[in-house]
Amino acid sequence: MNIFYDFLKENKNFNKLKNYISDKSHTPVLASGVIDTQKAHLIAGLNLEFNNSSMVITNSELKAKEIYNDLKFFMKDKVMLYPANDVIFYWADVKSLDIIKQRFEIISKILNGEKITVVLSAEALFDRLVPADIFKEFIFDINTGDQIDINEVCQKLVLMGYERCEMVEGQGQFALRGGILDIFSSVNTHAVRIELWGDEVDSIRILDTVSQRSIENAKSIKIYPMRELVYHNDDVEKAIDNIKSELKAIKNKSDQLKISTDEAIEKLSTLRSFSGVEKYFTYFYSETSTLIDYFDNPIIFVDEPNRVQEHCKFITNEFVNSIESRIDKGTMLPNQLNMIYTYDDIIVKVENNTSVLMTSLMTTLNDYKPKELVDFQVKATALVKNDMNLIAEDLGYLCKNDYKIIFLAGGHTHCERMLLDLQERGLSAVYLENIENVQIQQGIIYITRGSLSHGFEYIRDKFAVVSEKDAFSESKKSKRKQKNKSKDGVAIQNISDLKVGDYVVHENHGIGIFKGIEQIITDGVSKDYIKIGYAKEDVLYVAINQMDMVQKYIGGEATKPKLNRLGGASWEKAKARAKQAAYISAKELVELYAERQKVHGFKYSADTLWQREFEEEFEYDETDDQLTSIAEIKEDMESGKVMDRLLCGDVGFGKTEVAIRAAFKTVQDSKQVAYLVPTTILARQHYMTFAERMENYPIHIEMMSRFRTPKQQKETIENLKTGKTDIVIGTHRILSKDMNFKDLGLVIIDEEQRFGVKHKDKLKELRKNVNVLTLSATPIPRTLHMSMTGIRDMSVLAEPPNERIPIQTYVLDYDPECIKDAIHRELARNGQVYFLHNRVTNIAETTAKLQALVPEARFAFAHGQMSQRELEDIMMDFMDGEIDVLVCTTIIETGLDIPNVNTIIISDADRMGLSQLYQLRGRVGRSTRTSYAYLMYARNKVLNTDAEKRLQTIKEFTEFGSGFRVAMKDLEIRGAGNLLGAEQHGHMDSVGYELYCKLLNEAVMELKGETVVTEFETLIDIKLNAFIPPAYIASEEQKLEMYKKISLISNLDDYYDVQEELEDRYGDIPRAVNNLIDVAYVKAEAHKIGAVNVKQIKDKVLIYFKTDANVSGEKLMKLIGESRGRILFTSTGGEPYLTYKLKDEKHILDEIKTLIKEISA
Repeated sequence: MNIFYDFLKENKNFNKLKNYISDKSHTPVLASGVIDTQKAHLIAGLNLEFNNSSMVITNSELKAKEIYNDLKFFMKDKVMLYPANDVIFYWADVKSLDIIKQRFEIISKILNGEKITVVLSAEALFDRLVPADIFKEFIFDINTGDQIDINEVCQKLVLMGYERCEMVEGQGQFALRGGILDIFSSVNTHAVRIELWGDEVDSIRILDTVSQRSIENAKSIKIYPMRELVYHNDDVEKAIDNIKSELKAIKNKSDQLKISTDEAIEKLSTLRSFSGVEKYFTYFYSETSTLIDYFDNPIIFVDEPNRVQEHCKFITNEFVNSIESRIDKGTMLPNQLNMIYTYDDIIVKVENNTSVLMTSLMTTLNDYKPKELVDFQVKATALVKNDMNLIAEDLGYLCKNDYKIIFLAGGHTHCERMLLDLQERGLSAVYLENIENVQIQQGIIYITRGSLSHGFEYIRDKFAVVSEKDAFSESKKSKRKQKNKSKDGVAIQNISDLKVGDYVVHENHGIGIFKGIEQIITDGVSKDYIKIGYAKEDVLYVAINQMDMVQKYIGGEATKPKLNRLGGASWEKAKARAKQAAYISAKELVELYAERQKVHGFKYSADTLWQREFEEEFEYDETDDQLTSIAEIKEDMESGKVMDRLLCGDVGFGKTEVAIRAAFKTVQDSKQVAYLVPTTILARQHYMTFAERMENYPIHIEMMSRFRTPKQQKETIENLKTGKTDIVIGTHRILSKDMNFKDLGLVIIDEEQRFGVKHKDKLKELRKNVNVLTLSATPIPRTLHMSMTGIRDMSVLAEPPNERIPIQTYVLDYDPECIKDAIHRELARNGQVYFLHNRVTNIAETTAKLQALVPEARFAFAHGQMSQRELEDIMMDFMDGEIDVLVCTTIIETGLDIPNVNTIIISDADRMGLSQLYQLRGRVGRSTRTSYAYLMYARNKVLNTDAEKRLQTIKEFTEFGSGFRVAMKDLEIRGAGNLLGAEQHGHMDSVGYELYCKLLNEAVMELKGETVVTEFETLIDIKLNAFIPPAYIASEEQKLEMYKKISLISNLDDYYDVQEELEDRYGDIPRAVNNLIDVAYVKAEAHKIGAVNVKQIKDKVLIYFKTDANVSGEKLMKLIGESRGRILFTSTGGEPYLTYKLKDEKHILDEIKTLIKEISA
């Protein structure tokens, strides 16, 4: 056994407690004198002893997380955290999936009989659950070879809360296409694709929702519900009857109540389910369960029962007040007050099981009558913080008193460092790599890896556990578990969901409007064409196999592009201008890069022990991209060249940490660092981050901005000159003439595009011999990233850190009561709120209304039309906690990071772009607290379907489905603009982003001396039915996506790849679709040999070539000689062409393929 458990086995009190628990008639038993982290030690020991499931109930979500983190150290993956649903917003339209997912993972383990310990706050037990035996019916397995009724399965999925859609992109969706059923369950990380042969399950495959392709085969799959309320069809009828009869019994019912209840009844009758149905839970079931009922004889630990009671009363009152005011206003039915359990219900459930009550002090309990008492004598470890000599003195005192001491020192490097430090100070210390089967002695300090929130001492037994957090004030948060992410981050599909009415760019004809797909029949042959509308009512039909010439138009700004005329000269001119601009832009970059390569800079030494230790102190797991970027920067620094690196990554992707490490490394070699930021507020924010990260090291950091007094500024200038200051963080004030550094090694520039020309010139000067790291918050498109390789050193953070704690996102109609609840809830935990109101005209009026709603809160408003100084002063007050609620426009979208703001309310969320919502939502959730985002929309009763559609879009966004990809695309455009500078923006708009990137790439290749292949088009005109029938792919969008993929076939691998994807997604390929793929392959092969046109005329095929075609003259002549007149070659008058007489028209494509193969050089 391990050293922690070995001690407990010999502890009298532990054994006494163990004996009481083993006989249920002795419980509840009170364990008093137990303290925070030691409770976890005790719970872990009892769990190991009884090998039973258990539950730890505490008073708040924060406390639950703390206990969970400590238990994780002792119990590893046998402990799980069960999050609470938000009882106040129980009735919201859309809730985050994160909570459902975490809860179902736990419920599934409980129902499978796994022995786990579940930690939760008491309010998590308030939720009513469907009885376990009914819930089990809605968790079902599908195995290959099973016989299933597909319609029955679809019906069941709807009753389980799934939503039927065209294509599965997020959890909670299912799609049925012919005999293929795609399902994305709540607990699984991937969707599944089930293919049927009749009623038999033929195959089950794991599905990647981004590419819509199968990844691997599976033998079986478990499907979980999407919400906790599941029911059968007859339960729906029962619920409708119950709702109707209650509505009927209400004497003076309001119109609003009637409308909302009728709407719910209508949805239940027709759809059988809807978003937010949980608020009618008690109408479906008269008998309900709590999570405790799902366990089989658990041991229940109640942490500080009096505090639990206090918290539960507060939550219950909050809930009752909120619902009662809604009942009074006539928006809810009276029985909806029973949506959740009461605190008294929970006590009864706890007392029916084996229970242990834990208190740190001997107190009278308000609600429980313990049958036995065990009093532990435990105290918290008291060490002097941050002074190694005094820490060693305190530990030495414990050694002299014959204590057995375990020191949890964090990571491996910290353990080694602590061992050396203690041994240098004459103490007996040993490092334990493994804590199993070790006999520990008195008077020796055993150092091992790990961390607890606090240490503890069993006084009578002279046993002490010390945590690094007792010794050093670096308060560490829990490490995040890393998901296995693909290295490329978010793959942006070029297909970019074309919809009718979108602007498109045809490389030869310019900008037009996409009008849809039309099928045209000529000479009895059906083919699909893309219809594009141009200026002056011109229309262009583009054959599907020419689709690679068409891209969705993406410009820099939201303004509409000007349509071109077919055959007009304006498009060619715009293209020529953009090409010229791209060339100039690339030339500057290439020359600058070449110049920098010649200059030699300072060669930094390899990482020191301090550097490694400093990096280990980072409170989260780094993403792969962060680690790569850090390695690239260090390589630059140690190579002796002058670094000029651009670090791109979205808001919150961890750029600051990468910059901090580069700064730390610079200071290690006695060089100075200047961190340049665009605003005073950011200067202050980064200053605080740097100061906090480096507080345990002798590094002197100062700030330069208008918030420093002249005297302070003067001191900073002096300190930089003498070298006393290592790092200075500030606005463009750093670039002033009076700023002289003793030995500047690194300049970090945040958001360079926000500085003026004058400042940029000064930065150019600096760049010549000082390392420069530029940070940009807009992600750079990969196409551009590739073309920049070799002309700009670039590191990209494309992988979002797994959100520290998921942001609870709710979508609800605009309701003052709800706003009041949300603000009260945040203020009750001393937090602050952003209220987003994106209209400057009536922002003052809105603020006044909100002030009247919540009179006790301190409000202020801020918008972009204020002067810089006024805005900064308000933001400073907000950062300092002088303002509780900041009503503001989207100016908060960039950059600010205030850990105390954990609620954001966005009014008119349906009017915001997805990328905006994504960035705004990222403004909260930057600390260890649960954070909330309330997206509100004005629900219009008449426009019900529109409201639903808007809701759907935002819902997709909360679930990071396709919305996230669109948002990323939108941000990338901004990234491209910022990287290339303002003057390039206009050219990018005139030809569209994709084409501009292509032109730039060509210019770079040319300048690097690489060969640029001039592009040409290959036309195919063969009499074959080649199209995708609606019976095979019904959705216009999916059809377009597949057409695009088919048009991009360039070799045999692509050919098989597309075939596989079609079979995988839509089943057996019809003849017309197979023809389409074959034509695309023939086109690719013809293109390779320089053919510009392959045309069928009756029983002949004519192949027209470019003059520099890649055809072997020798092979051609030989072939003509052997063909007996079936092949002729004509090279006079215009384009050379070859005439081929077909043997059998049915095999036309095979014959063309063979011919091309035989004549290619």
